[in-house]
Amino acid sequence: MTHPAAADPTAPPIPFRHPEKTMTDSTSAAHSPADNGNLQATRRRLLKTAAAAGVITGAPWVHAQEKIVLRYLGTAVNQDKAIAEKFKADTGIEIQYIPVTTDDVTKRAVTAPNSFDLIDTEYFSLKKIIPTGNLMGMDTKKIKNADKITTLFTKGELNGKKVGDQGTAPKKVMFLEGAKSKAFAKTPTQFMTLIPTVYNADTLGIRPDLIKRPIESWKELLNPEFKGKASILNIPSIGIMDAAMVVEALGLYKYPDKGNMTKKEIDLTIKTLIEAKKAGQFRALWKDFNESVNLMASGEVVIQSMWSPAITKVRSQGIACTYQPLKEGYRAWAAGFGLPSTLSGRKLDGAYQFVNWFLDGWAGAYLNRQGYYSAVLETAKSKMEAYEWAYWMEGKPAEKDIKAPDGSTLEKAGKVRDGGSYEQRLGSIACWNAVMDENEYMVKKWNEFVAA
Repeated sequence: MTHPAAADPTAPPIPFRHPEKTMTDSTSAAHSPADNGNLQATRRRLLKTAAAAGVITGAPWVHAQEKIVLRYLGTAVNQDKAIAEKFKADTGIEIQYIPVTTDDVTKRAVTAPNSFDLIDTEYFSLKKIIPTGNLMGMDTKKIKNADKITTLFTKGELNGKKVGDQGTAPKKVMFLEGAKSKAFAKTPTQFMTLIPTVYNADTLGIRPDLIKRPIESWKELLNPEFKGKASILNIPSIGIMDAAMVVEALGLYKYPDKGNMTKKEIDLTIKTLIEAKKAGQFRALWKDFNESVNLMASGEVVIQSMWSPAITKVRSQGIACTYQPLKEGYRAWAAGFGLPSTLSGRKLDGAYQFVNWFLDGWAGAYLNRQGYYSAVLETAKSKMEAYEWAYWMEGKPAEKDIKAPDGSTLEKAGKVRDGGSYEQRLGSIACWNAVMDENEYMVKKWNEFVAA
């Protein structure tokens, strides 16, 4: 949605016009310097009185002095202090993070769209949010690099090859029929639901030094060999997808769509988990990023659901930890920036400025160095050293030690990234995080598993 009063974000700012100077210029020729001084003092008093009464609120000189603060709603994992600081240094616009859980991001979008100026949410949540009309269609004509966003999102393919799309693949919910539409478009349009921020293809994390043999399948998560040393994440909509990958790998059942199970399929999946839990398979069910890091770093757990930055964190402590490619493929996820439909004026311009800045390369390179993937590969590449790009994105052995954004060493020269290149990993996606039609039933059954 374009607000009628919204300025073009690429246009130069309105020049600052000092109110006293403007008023004095119009009368100065008729008065002596002494009179002019008295007039200025009088006018200063009048201006203060008028301002206090709200008479000149909304005048251009008042707006020119207001700094823009964007309230950024999302999960703590994606809210990086370094990104906010760099953006403010580059633009003067302040980011105010509002960290909540994944579920609460969706709840706020549905019930309180005025409580944020920018939302960072997962694509699977859009089936709940878009029908409310609380997010505007993001105008791709205002997004400088919109045409360079990876085809994984816009077409569901990489280099012309189709990628697995069970669950909520971004291409299914990427476009709206119009700026104010509450319905997804079946083909690309001018209006995007979200502009992608970060995405990845998740798999199991393992401690190779403690397992000491090859791990090639999701079914290993429930292998009795790892009784009491396995863990699965306790976020129902994601945990059940990992469980479904295990069920299929065990040969128990083949799902038509792991991201949208029937009640019978949910029952089968949860029954498998409960049996494993009662047999003592799980050391813990983790909900928190740091919890997953600590379980793995301590050696209490040797195989578990894991996220790429958590693997990075364990490795930065000098502990062997592998993001294990598995023959059945990966479970993918993706997040993006959306704008509330009520946003207008300078805040709307500021939000578009942030999104454009985010796609311009610095943030993409910063995220790539943590093991995430960025939406516009070309600009991120321009901000990375050739050896970094070769390691992170091309699956080549590191020519030099690989550093994390904080300067700590992640990998020694000669190492190859888990999962290989961008195309190898993302080309092996089996399913995407999703919200099922039977979501309420699924959560109820998941809670039975947690309580078992």
